[in-house]
Amino acid sequence: MKFYRSRAIVYIFPLLIWACAGVGPKDHPGPHAEQLEQYGHLQPIQELQKVYTGLDVLKQIGFEPLLGLNVGVITNHTALSKEGEHLVDLLYATETINLKAIFAPEHGFRGDAQAGDAIPGGIDPKTQAPIYSLYGANREPNQEMLEGLDILIFDIQDVGARFYTYISTMGYVLEAGAKHDLPVMILDRPNPIGRAIGGNVLDSGFESFVGRYEIPIRYGLTVGELARMIIGENMIAGLDSLELHVVECEGWSGDQIWNQTDLTWIPPSPNMRNINEALTYPGLCLLEGVKISEGRGTVQPFELIGTPYMDGALVSRKLIQTGLEGFSVEPKKYTPVDMPGVSMNPIYKDEEVNGVKVTVTDASLFKPVEFLIHFLVIVRDQYPEKFAWRSSRGPDRLWGGTYLREMIDAGNTASEIIQVYQQELEQFDKTRQQYFIYE
Repeated sequence: MKFYRSRAIVYIFPLLIWACAGVGPKDHPGPHAEQLEQYGHLQPIQELQKVYTGLDVLKQIGFEPLLGLNVGVITNHTALSKEGEHLVDLLYATETINLKAIFAPEHGFRGDAQAGDAIPGGIDPKTQAPIYSLYGANREPNQEMLEGLDILIFDIQDVGARFYTYISTMGYVLEAGAKHDLPVMILDRPNPIGRAIGGNVLDSGFESFVGRYEIPIRYGLTVGELARMIIGENMIAGLDSLELHVVECEGWSGDQIWNQTDLTWIPPSPNMRNINEALTYPGLCLLEGVKISEGRGTVQPFELIGTPYMDGALVSRKLIQTGLEGFSVEPKKYTPVDMPGVSMNPIYKDEEVNGVKVTVTDASLFKPVEFLIHFLVIVRDQYPEKFAWRSSRGPDRLWGGTYLREMIDAGNTASEIIQVYQQELEQFDKTRQQYFIYE
C-alpha cells in the first residue's frame, strides 16, 4: 500500500489503495426520483454524479488498514455506506477488527437529541461497545476512554458551517491523538454546500465550541481538508507529531453540492432536514442571537424566518430589491411549537409569526451570510423600535466578533458591514487552497 506523505501527516489516496488491492468501486443506482424532494426546491440535476465516501472506499478494500487493530470510532447516525450499512456495524462484523469504543458528538450516536442537550454515555446494544459522550462534561477523549486503542476513526457528515459543532469535536479528537500517540483516520465525506466561502473570519479571543478556528462562517472544505489545514496552519497547538490518515472520497470534484451527487441526504441533526436548509444555515443560524424566529419549532427550520410584527410581503420585496441572487422568498405565516427531541421552547412559541420562506434556487449564486446581513438591516430599518437582540451580546458568539451587532446598532448599511471582512476572506481563500484534496 502506498502513502503520500507531507511533513508529519499521512494521507491515504483511494485510487492508489484500489490499485494495490485490485478492486474498484461498484456501480450503485442513484436515489429514486421521489427522493429528490429531500433537496428542497433547487433546480433538478439531469445527471447525478456517483460519489463514494471514505467509508465506501475503505469498505471496498475490506478495511485492510484496520485489520488486527483495536479501534475507537467517533461517529453518529450519518456514517452509512452506499448500501446503508453503518460504520460501527461493518467494523464489528470484520473478524480481526476489535471495536473497543464509540464516541458520540452533539445530538448523540443516533443523532436524535436536540441542539444543546447533554449527551449521556451507555452501551451499544448490538456491539456491546461502550459509548462515551463528547458533548457534556468531556469534550475530548481522556486516557481512560482511550485505554487499549490502536487508532481513532472519525466519520461524521458535516454541513460546512463554522458553528456546526462536529468540526470542533474533530479538533478535540486530533488533540487526543497527538497527546496519546494514537493515529487518527478520517473517513472523508463531501462538503454538502461545496467550495464557496462566505462570512467573516473568527476574531482571535472569540474561540468557543461553536467556533474553534479562525476560519470564515462558510469555509468550503471537507472535514479531511479542514483537518489538514488545522495542522498545517497550527490552529491547534501540539499536533506536529500527529499521524493523520484521510481516506478520500471518490468521484466528488469539490465544487459540487449535495444534490449534484447520488448520495442520500441523512439529516446530520434534527433541524437539518434537507440541502436547502444546509445552504441557508450559514446565514440564518445567526438569527439565534436576534429576537427573530429562525424557524425552529416548525418543519422548515432555517427556511422560515420572521417575527409577529413583520410584514412578510414588504420584507420579501425589500430582499428582492437588494440585488442578491440565487433565492426566492415568499410571505409566510407560521406558529412555532414545542417539538420534543427537535426543538423545545422556540422563540415566539405558540404565537403566529409573520415571515418569509427562503428557497435557494441557484446554489452557485446564493450567499447565505450576505442574505442574513441584508435581512437584519431591512428589519432594523423597517421596525427600529421593535428590532432587538436576544441578549446584550446578540450573535457575537456565533459571529465570532462584535462588529456585526455594533454596526447594525450604529445604522450601517449591509454593504458597509460586508465590506469589513472581504480582505480576510480573500486571504483565507488563498491559504485554504494549499490543503485541497479535491479539485
